[in-house]
Amino acid sequence: MSRPPRFTRAHTDDLMSYLAASPSPYHAVANAAGRLETAGFRRVEETEAWDGSPGGRYVLRGGALIAWYVPDGAGPETPYRIIGAHTDSPNLRVKPVPDTGAHGWRQIAVEIYGGTLLNTWLDRDLGLSGRLTLRDGSSRLVCADRPLLRVPQLAVHLDRAVNAEGVKLDKQRHMTPIWGIGDVHEGDLVSFVADEAGVAAGDIAGWDLMVHSVEPPAYLGRDRELLAGPRMDNLLSVHAGTAALAAVARDGGKHLTAIPVLAAFDHEENGSQSDTGADGPLLGSVMERSLFARGGSHEDRARSFAGSFCLSSDTGHAVHPNYAERHEPGHHPMPNGGPILKVNVNQRYATDGAGRAVFVRACERAGVPWQAFVSNNSMPCGTTIGPITAARHGIATVDIGAAILSMHSARELCGAEDPHLLADAIRAFLED
Repeated sequence: MSRPPRFTRAHTDDLMSYLAASPSPYHAVANAAGRLETAGFRRVEETEAWDGSPGGRYVLRGGALIAWYVPDGAGPETPYRIIGAHTDSPNLRVKPVPDTGAHGWRQIAVEIYGGTLLNTWLDRDLGLSGRLTLRDGSSRLVCADRPLLRVPQLAVHLDRAVNAEGVKLDKQRHMTPIWGIGDVHEGDLVSFVADEAGVAAGDIAGWDLMVHSVEPPAYLGRDRELLAGPRMDNLLSVHAGTAALAAVARDGGKHLTAIPVLAAFDHEENGSQSDTGADGPLLGSVMERSLFARGGSHEDRARSFAGSFCLSSDTGHAVHPNYAERHEPGHHPMPNGGPILKVNVNQRYATDGAGRAVFVRACERAGVPWQAFVSNNSMPCGTTIGPITAARHGIATVDIGAAILSMHSARELCGAEDPHLLADAIRAFLED
């Protein structure tokens, strides 16, 4: 029997605030942690001993967050209900020697992160954000959220064939942003971010910095039924998972028969192979430590993991009206049609028939519509953290998400109703 919606358009409004405040994975997990703390969660350190008492906890490591809620009565064999997502998005990241320039222009050297659509970064006002690591081992977040940099496109007068042949960009030569004119001085960028963060430049030993578009998220369309914004792939899912987990915690876990988990990983866009990626040990370590803290054994671990289930939530492709031939003819997901079930029989997505049944049941309980997505046989299929999670932990997994356009662009587009429909379905999954 379906229940009334738990989230509304106010959830989408909050998503817009979250996107604007989270220009880097480090900001994304810090902001998600703040929302969870408001719901009663507390941070635990990986280097300290854990207890198994009921309540909400979370671990932060770099750009990744693992959060879970232990309800009253949970035993060591209690299974997990996991929402998997990722915090990183394709962008331009600052190189180790950043100060560069040519012909009187001051520039910042950048490296291409992930499979970004390069042309979408042209002629945009760009800010700078990320994490600074100090010599004492501590870190500081930094965000200069104002127009600082720009990757200028070549004028049509100097490239007469551009409209006929398309923009042709060399990643090394054409994607270096400008941020002023004059002589290049080593240390300029570090001095700038040090001032922004309120630390001494000499105290900075390392950095993980990236550029971001400073244009804020906005409703779009005559009836404001669409949402345009940055980093929806995949902060839309991180935000939905955070909201759903916080909601079940505020409810005191009254409807829980499993332990709900939010796993927000970094580095999905370049293969997930890192200590904060889905192909690393972080999720398994957290679940095992929580289980052992509740008095569990390795036998209990095997029982718990065998009964666990994961929804891997990542954005998927809405049908593009100008390129419909690129899509599978019988599967055309639309904005505001509800979350999509992503299927690929070659296991680029982890969904099978049993997983479909779990997802459909959650949508029906939440009163949420859903759609199916499969790629055109002639087009290679992308992948997600779903198959990685399933293979690494032996946990049944299904891939879902919200349908968007312009995936991997500096600015993406979704239906304005889909964020709260996705959050509704996730909460119903956690409570099922």
